[in-house]
Amino acid sequence: MTPAALVLEDGRVFRGEAFGATGSTLGEVVFCTGMTGYQETLTDPSYHRQIVVATAPQIGNTGWNDEDDESRRIWVAGYVVRDPARVPSNWRSRRSLDDALVEQGIVGIAGVDTRSLTRHIRERGAMRGGVFSGGALTGDQAMVDQVLATAPMTGADLAGQVTTPAGYVVPAQGERRFTVVALDLGIKTNTPRMMAARGIETHVLPVTATIDEVLALEPDGVFLANGPGDPATADGPVQLTRDVLERRIPLFGICFGHQILGRALGKDTYKLRYGHRGVNIPVIDVDTGRVAITAQNHGFALAGEPGERFDTPFGAAKISHYCPNDGCVEGVRALDVPAFSVQYHPEAAAGPHDAAPLFDEFVTLMEEARATS
Repeated sequence: MTPAALVLEDGRVFRGEAFGATGSTLGEVVFCTGMTGYQETLTDPSYHRQIVVATAPQIGNTGWNDEDDESRRIWVAGYVVRDPARVPSNWRSRRSLDDALVEQGIVGIAGVDTRSLTRHIRERGAMRGGVFSGGALTGDQAMVDQVLATAPMTGADLAGQVTTPAGYVVPAQGERRFTVVALDLGIKTNTPRMMAARGIETHVLPVTATIDEVLALEPDGVFLANGPGDPATADGPVQLTRDVLERRIPLFGICFGHQILGRALGKDTYKLRYGHRGVNIPVIDVDTGRVAITAQNHGFALAGEPGERFDTPFGAAKISHYCPNDGCVEGVRALDVPAFSVQYHPEAAAGPHDAAPLFDEFVTLMEEARATS
């Protein structure tokens, strides 16, 4: 057993044993409340530069398969668990979670009192931290100093670090009904798959895409993906979104993409105390009062109040959804141009399927735009 430590910027130290690769890693320490879906969580680009704490006590029971990755690699900076499975058991498993972490060089720690750690983060807020094991495990103050030397998540421009280096196409299943341009801010694999099932051919473009590159594909709609970092830094995607809105091309955004649309409509963003991360977070639709249980992963949010109507350069808009836990804005809708977004993940990988009909709503927007063009 190799000793390991999770060190927080406020000086708190949680001790355990090495899990995955040994060495050191630095990032923002956050917790995820999902009881399932650890493979999708670890491969979600939105977790880039974050050390993820699993609140579920047992992790790794179903091993690691070749089908459920949400991107080309594991993106988390580190992983913190309480009780890793000794032997994975699932018919699709190809290796253990520990083996997958080792293969990809992800430093983790096990045997941590994750309940105490989660309460600490809830009370103090998400903060910088580091996992140290093996030869990297030194004196507490030396490790704290390493943590304090890292940049905070506020002001971090990370989408360019996870975006695709070149555009690619995900074809529609069956007959192609629509063409959509997806701006890759950290897109998950299941998102274009959900669109493909609805007859959408998705052209995924890098975060640096221009309006001319978008228009050259003659899209029926534009999609703004999820992704990591501070939305206040994403001036390029915000300008592209404004260019799309000016041309009245139907637009749908999720998570980071929701924050981009909000900024394009004139709203500010701010950092949450500890964020929303998990597959069990309630959201209320202001118009219907209907509650959806959603998958989420965000540390920033749009400023606004549930049901608030506001003026934008593109006409009126409203705050369409909110989280009853803390009043956080979870959706925005433009009323005079065809655009809407949500803070959560309707592609549900992993997560509940309550919000999947939002993709059908996007299809309806494109149908209506085609009928009036």
